[in-house]
Amino acid sequence: MNIILDANECPGVSHPEPYTGVKASILEIQEFIQRTIKSNKQPIVIFGANWCPDARLLEGVIQLPTVKNFLGKNANILNIDVGNYEMNTGLFSFFDKNIQEGIPRVFIMDRKGKTLNLDVNDTMRKARDLTTQEIFNYLQEFIVET
Repeated sequence: MNIILDANECPGVSHPEPYTGVKASILEIQEFIQRTIKSNKQPIVIFGANWCPDARLLEGVIQLPTVKNFLGKNANILNIDVGNYEMNTGLFSFFDKNIQEGIPRVFIMDRKGKTLNLDVNDTMRKARDLTTQEIFNYLQEFIVET
């Protein structure tokens, strides 16, 4: 059963910019996944960029108090900046060798490191077409509460 957001809980007009322009590596992703699993949480890796309105909207929803509380108990998030598709895009292949571009890409793993949403990792590419509740429902679909 999904947690329903309060009608007043919605992202503001100006969305956060969570991407820092840092080059990442497969080793960093692997270490993040292992640390998260050891803390009995689910790893979430999000590829995005601050120029992308869908990536920023997704981050705005993630920062809502109810969503942040739910994720804080059950998951850890690693944001990976793709810049203007000139950095970190080779890391898509860690999850899916067929991805060329398109962000945000959200990879949600179980507590053993298996990616759960490979078939729908591109859903947030159209975050602007979704309601805040639909975005939260998508996350809840793959996150198991502890």
